[in-house]
Formats: sequence, C-alpha cells, structure tokens
Amino acid sequence: MTHEEHHAAKTLGIGKAIAVLTSGGDAQGMNAAVRAVVRVGIFTGARVFFVHEGYQGLVDGGEHIREATWESVSMMLQLGGTVIGSARCKDFREREGRLRAAHNLVKRGITNLCVIGGDGSLTGADTFRSEWSDLLNDLQKSGKITAEEASKSSFLNIVGLVGSIDNDFCGTDMTIGTDSALHRIVEIVDAITTTAQSHQRTFVLEVMGRHCGYLALVTSLSCGADWVFIPECPPDDDWEEHLCRRLTETRTRGSRLNIIIVAEGAIDKNGKPITSEDIKNLVVKRLGYDTRVTVLGHVQRGGTPSAFDRILGSRMGVEAVMALLEGTPDTPACVVSLSGNQAVRLPLMECVQVTKDVTKAMDEKRFDEAMKLRGRSFMNNWEVYKLLAHVRPPVSKGGLHTVAVMNVGAPAAGMNAAVRSTVRIGLIQGNRVLVVHDGFEGLAKGQIEEAGWSYVGGWTGQGGSKLGTKRTLPKKNLEQISANITKFNIQGLVIIGGFEAYTGGLELMEGRKLFDELCIPFVVIPATVSNNVPGSDFSIGADTALNTICTTCDRIKQSAAGTKRRVFIIETMGGYCGYLATMAGLAAGADAAYIFEEPFTIRDLQANVEHLVQKMKTTVKRGLVLRNEKCNENYTTDFIFNLYSEEGKGIFDSRKNVLGHMQQGGSPTPFDRNFATKMGAKAMNWMFGKIKESYRNGRIFANSPDSGCVLGMRKRALVFQPVTELKDQTDFDHRIPKEQWWLKLRPILKILAKYEIELDTSEHAHLEHISRKRSGEATV
Repeated sequence: MTHEEHHAAKTLGIGKAIAVLTSGGDAQGMNAAVRAVVRVGIFTGARVFFVHEGYQGLVDGGEHIREATWESVSMMLQLGGTVIGSARCKDFREREGRLRAAHNLVKRGITNLCVIGGDGSLTGADTFRSEWSDLLNDLQKSGKITAEEASKSSFLNIVGLVGSIDNDFCGTDMTIGTDSALHRIVEIVDAITTTAQSHQRTFVLEVMGRHCGYLALVTSLSCGADWVFIPECPPDDDWEEHLCRRLTETRTRGSRLNIIIVAEGAIDKNGKPITSEDIKNLVVKRLGYDTRVTVLGHVQRGGTPSAFDRILGSRMGVEAVMALLEGTPDTPACVVSLSGNQAVRLPLMECVQVTKDVTKAMDEKRFDEAMKLRGRSFMNNWEVYKLLAHVRPPVSKGGLHTVAVMNVGAPAAGMNAAVRSTVRIGLIQGNRVLVVHDGFEGLAKGQIEEAGWSYVGGWTGQGGSKLGTKRTLPKKNLEQISANITKFNIQGLVIIGGFEAYTGGLELMEGRKLFDELCIPFVVIPATVSNNVPGSDFSIGADTALNTICTTCDRIKQSAAGTKRRVFIIETMGGYCGYLATMAGLAAGADAAYIFEEPFTIRDLQANVEHLVQKMKTTVKRGLVLRNEKCNENYTTDFIFNLYSEEGKGIFDSRKNVLGHMQQGGSPTPFDRNFATKMGAKAMNWMFGKIKESYRNGRIFANSPDSGCVLGMRKRALVFQPVTELKDQTDFDHRIPKEQWWLKLRPILKILAKYEIELDTSEHAHLEHISRKRSGEATV
C-alpha cells in the first residue's frame, strides 16, 4: 500500500458526517457494529453521530441525535441488544416523518447514514434515499433550510448492515445476531436433554423464525433432533404417521429421549400452521409418551453476543464506513455482509427483493423455489439433516466396505460431532464403520471396534474426544498399522485432528512406497483449537476455544473496570499460530495482541506501554493485552508482565493470566457442532466415491495423490486438497500454513484500539450482484 493510499484512508472522512442507527428487532452484536462504525469513522477524520431509538430518533431529532466520541463506545462490545435503542416507527413510514428526518440531518450536515436492522429497516432507508432530493426541495421551498445547506447535502449515502437473529436476509451467509441466538438455543437444548433423559420424555421446542427456518434447522443439526418443522419445507401429507414411526424407532434403538424442533412459522403443505401444541397432542394421543413443550421466545434475543457475532459486527462496521465514504451519487445503496469469510458489498434492493421473493414463493406454495432462493448453504444444511434424521440405516450385517475413523492430536470441541456424522453417514451408505481409539497408536495396537448407529448417540454436544486422541505419528509403527489394515480389512480412513493429523497423512503417503496396505483412500478433517491446519481457513474446535477466551476476557475486563488503572496480560494457546490471540483480541476489544506471525521488537512493546499510559488519562482506565504462547521465545509472558509493571509504576498496575487447557475443553458451540457434522458428511460422501473408484478385483488399491486429502473450508467452499500438494504451503518448523487469511484483520484490531496505523484499503470488498453470487456461494 502506498503512502498516498494510507493518507487517503486517514483523511477519507474529513469534512464528512456519519449517523448510525439500529432499527427493528434487536440482535446481539449490534453494539459491536455501532462501536466499529464510530471508531473507524473517527479514525478517517469524520464526525459520527448516534441516532437513539432508531428511525423514531431520526424523525424526532433534538437530543436523540448526539455526536459520539471514542470513549462513548467503550465497554459496549460484550453487551447484548443495542445500547442506542431501537423502536418500531410509524412516523418514518409517512412522507411527513421522512421530511422531518431529512431536516434533522441537513441541519447537522450529515449525508451518510448507516442503518443496522432487518429487511424492513433497510427498505425504509432506500425509500428515504430515493426521495432525498425531493425532500430537500420541499424543505428549501418552505424556508426550513437554505440553498447553501441544500447544496452541501445534495445526496445521501446509505449502507445497511443486517442485524436479525433469524438469518432471513438473502445474500448474507450470516446476519448479526444469528450465531448468538443459536448459542442461547443450544444452551437450553443441552439443559433439557439431561432432564429428558432422566424421565424418558419427548420435548417439543419452539424457536423463533416466522418466515425463516434457519435457527430451527441449524439447531436440529446441532443437537441431533428427531424432527424439525420449518416454513420453507412443509412435511409430506402423511407426516403424522412418519413422525410417530420415527420417534418409536429412536426409542427402540435405546435412546431415552426425543427432541422435536419447531420454527414458529412452521406450516403444512396447505399453508395451515403446525404449532408445538398440535405436535404434543399428536405424540401423547398416538404414542402415549410423556411430552413437554418449551417455547423459547425472547430468550433467543438476549444474553451476551458470541465471539463470532462480535467479530462479524466489527468487520461489517469497518466495511460500512469504507462503503459510505467511497460512495458517490451513482453507487446504489448497499449492504455489507459476509460470504464465507470474505466481506462483500451487495446492492441493498437486490437483496431485499430476493428476501421478498422467498416469502412470496412460500405464500404461493412454491416451496422448492423458496428453498433454492435461501441459497446453497441452507440447502446443504437441509440435505444433511434429512440424511441423518430420515434415512433408515440398513439392517444387513457385513456391510459393503469398511471405513475406519479416528482422532489425532490434542482434544478439540466438536471432534465427537464429526465422528458421529462420519459413523452414521457411513452406516446409511451401507458400510461397516470401525472406530479407532487413541489415534495412530491405537491403529498400531489394534484398539479398534465396530460402531453401530447408537454407539455415537448424543455425541454432538459433548466436548473433548470420546475415542481418545494422541499426538503420536504413524511413521514408527507403519508395519503394525499395515498389519491391522489387513486384519480388520480397512478400506478407507477418516482422520479427524490437528496438525498431527495432517503430518500423519503425509507419513502414510510416504509409507505407500513400502507397504501396499497403505494404498487406501484417506481424508483429514481439521479439528484443533489452534486453527493451524494447512488447506483450511477454519478448523473444528477453534470457535469454541475463541468463545471460552472471550468469556474469560469479559470477566477480567469487568474486574479491571472496577479497580481502575489496571492492565491484564493474558496468554492464549495456539502453538505458533496467532489465530486465537488475534480473533479473541478483536472479539474482546484488546489493546494489543502479540503473535509470532507479526514479529515485534522492544520498540513495539515500548509503544504499547506508552499507548496505555495515554489511555489511563481518559475515562477508560483499563487495559487488556493478549499474547500467543509462542509468539517470541525471549519476550515471554513474564517478561512482558515485568516490563509493563516497571514502566507503568504509579500510572497503572499489571496482572497476568495464563488461560491454559480450559481452551481445549467445554461443550462445542453451535458453529463447531454444525461445521463438524457437515464436514463428516462431506468426507464420507467423498470416501464412498473414492473407494468405488479404486476397487479392482475384490480389493482396494488407491495410489494417486488425490486419494489422500485434507477437507478444508476455503473462502466460500468446502474443498478436497491432496496432502502432498499442501506441502509447499506449510511452514513445518512452526506448524503453521505459510499464508493465513485472518492476518488481514489485524489492522482492524489496532484501529479499534486507537492506534494511528495504516489501514490497508486495497483488500476491498467490491460490489457484487446477488444473482451471480448464488452460483458460486459457499457450500458449507
């Protein structure tokens, strides 16, 4: 990035004013977005205004529109809801109301509006923009504004951020608040599961989603529900029989509970509502099961935002400011959103149109089309759910082929969910599935057993690794491993684990030269809190670890805010990979995050101390510094703590906290459960094809590079990449990929912590079109 470009970002907002408002139903993570808009706006030299109480505040003006400062958004990140208030507003729907709103903006010289809300709120903003010049003419005619004021405010820029827990907005993979709502739901499902098991009960859970079944669908995948009812896909006409048969089957397989998830907008093929009470009555009448209904209601909107929503809100806030300040009268009002892990800008009205098309298709009972319009990610969730919940596993013994599944490396939350879906999809395909205990060591020692359908029952929500996992690599034991592959007739291997799973895969590839038995297809599914496996942007377990770190940082910040003038130095895991430290820094609002990938010197440490000294002069008298465990062998956590303690004498005192192994534990988050379930299913579908491909004369022989792959998420899709091809992309000494996508988020962390740094605007999200996006969308 050139010096000029940097200068441009720092001066982009000079002489401009931005107003930010939250409207419609609240959603966790809105505050993170507001905070980012304010801080990045101020960073670019713009003035930023809060509009309190949504559009109502815009219409009423006065005290409702207040200038924001850097400090006024402090401590906001971890709060749920929206601090600046939201209200449903009738006045803004009338032209008279919009005229008053225009007057309030012109008088303050505000021509940039950032709206955070659902599709209704965003449509309102677009109307406002299209009428802008007419409104100004009227105001000028009636003498409310001068000609000079009118020419200064000649056009209005609008950018939308979608905040809605339903995830019902087309064009965005995830709306702000969806992940947090899933956290609330899954916490409750986990709690209900334990009581249901004690009493052998059936539970019917009703979740939010009037027109969109996203929450219900992902919840059912995350807790292995028996059935889900969503508005986009009504059940077949004989669903009552099918449902009762399904519940009985689950019980006869030895399960002590049934869980049925219902979206509040669930309907049958004729558009008639299916309520949770209807389902309860049906189950009681036909099966006589003890059945309870729990309606979750507004709990789903509450609580603190998840790490994902804080990062999403912050990234979208940054992108929104850039989109506003680069806007011209010719650029359409846009929505900033996330696709895979890429920030994108989409024309606001195109998104609103497709969102309306879905509702219309459902009203006209064109359900297949409604599903398609929801996008590929939604369709994928539905396909995996149908497979796992509705297909009867074959009863025949013996099985078509034999596939083994194992865990390698350190435990990570979500490993069990991946094992469960691998085992069950394998059984549905008609295969015999074996589980290997204790990684490659167990494979060498023959700690292998066959797994049936109920072997993995209830595994989705359990943390750690139930199969047992070890860091041992296969190289030393290739002979015993080969003998056991023959003995148990293993024809395919699914390896779920971290960096060792990947290096183990490479060793198996090497071993093929010596042992023909190793010529079987294998796939590595990345699962490690460190997120350091080459070939994937995300790994199972990292989201759970991130939330654990976040929760701890929130508590520490509260403690520091109480004692004042205190700086905490927190050490996170991750080996040499700075993913956890960086992302937790973004999500918890840290002042600095030290990582190996971005070398730092004593001068950087000095600058950070100086920065904290300045911070103590403001109203925000606390500091939070994260340090990745292996970021520097000499600047240890103790060294940094001692340095800060010495330099901060009389200004602040320091405390240190090493988080340790709590980062590997805990119940997996909804993201990790869902991601693991889909990765397992995708891996088994690949395995099925590969075994068929390499089956000759009654035996398997797979020796091509593409028969040993890592399944990873890359930008917007799940892809299989040969382990041998990934070798060049790996730094083996430090066990990290050479290129990591999240490094480009580091500047955001620093800007939000008030560092005068260069914002690289070259990685820009360009305006895309939603129709084109459909075809290339994430297959996750």
